[in-house]
Amino acid sequence: MNPDKIQSVFLILISMAGSFAAFTAVQRFFAPREESRSPIGDISDMEGKEVSAFSHLDGSKNFWDKLDLFLARKLGQEKKLEETYMLLGRPANTNPLKMLHLKMIAGTVLPLLFFALSQSPFCIIFMPLGFLLPDAGIYSGRIRKRQEDIIHNFPTFVDLAALMIESGLDYMTAFDRIVKIAPVKTGLELEIEKTINEVQLGYARRDALRRFSLRTGLQEVRSFVGLIVQSDELGTSLVELLRNYSADMRFRRLNKAEKLAAQASTKMLIPLFIFIFPTVFILMLAPMIMDLVTGGMPF
Repeated sequence: MNPDKIQSVFLILISMAGSFAAFTAVQRFFAPREESRSPIGDISDMEGKEVSAFSHLDGSKNFWDKLDLFLARKLGQEKKLEETYMLLGRPANTNPLKMLHLKMIAGTVLPLLFFALSQSPFCIIFMPLGFLLPDAGIYSGRIRKRQEDIIHNFPTFVDLAALMIESGLDYMTAFDRIVKIAPVKTGLELEIEKTINEVQLGYARRDALRRFSLRTGLQEVRSFVGLIVQSDELGTSLVELLRNYSADMRFRRLNKAEKLAAQASTKMLIPLFIFIFPTVFILMLAPMIMDLVTGGMPF
C-alpha cells in the first residue's frame, strides 16, 4: 500500500479519536454537579427509578441495537436524551431512541457534506458537531417555547389555587377544579392534569408533584412544589405562601421586562452600524464622489 495512503488513513483515525475525546471531555467538564438538597422540600426521592427507554436494548443481539446502546451510554446520552424527551412534553411522534438516531444521522451527514465540498478527509472532525446539532437547532428551541407557554399562565394559576384553597378546598382538588374550568388547556393545564391522574393512579402526592417539576424543568415550578412540600412537612399556611410567591413571580417578571427594555437600545446599535449608517454615508457622500470622479480634483 502506498505510504501516503497509510499516513492519510492514520491521520483520519487520529482525527476521529481526538474529536470524540474532545467531545467527551467538554461534555463531562460542563456536566452539572450534584447538588446537596435539604430534607425539607426535597422532591428527588424517586429520581432515577423510572425505566429507561434504552433498557429494552440490554441483551439484544442486533448490531444496531448494540450500537445504539453503546453510543447512548459511552457518550453519556442516555440520561440526557431521557431528560430532553421529558422536557419536550413526551411527544407521541418521537422517543429517546429516535432522537439518538437523528443525532447519529446528523453526525454522519455533516462531515460527508463538508467532504463533498472540500474533498478533505479531515472533515471527519465535524462529526461531533453534527452529533450536537439537533440539540442546539431543534430540541432547545422547542423546550424553550414550551417552557415560555407554561410560565406565561403560571402566576394566574397560583392565584386561583390560593383563592380556592382559602375557600376550603384541598390543594389537589383545587388544581383539579382549575383544570376543569380552564377554557383552553395550555401546556400548564396539561401537566397539572397529568399530575392529578398520577395521584389517582396511586402515586404519592409528593412524588407526583416532583414529576411535575421535572417535566417542566422550570425553577419557578420547582420552588412552587417545594412550597407545597414544605407546607405539608411543617403544617404552615399554604394560602399566604402561594400569594406571596405569586406576587414575587410577577415582580420578577416586571424586572425582567425592564431589563430587556434597557438592553434593546444597546442591541439596536448592531443593525444601525451594519445597515443604517452605511446607507446614510453613501447617500451623503455619493454626490461628492461623483463630482470628484467626473470633474477631477479641485486643485
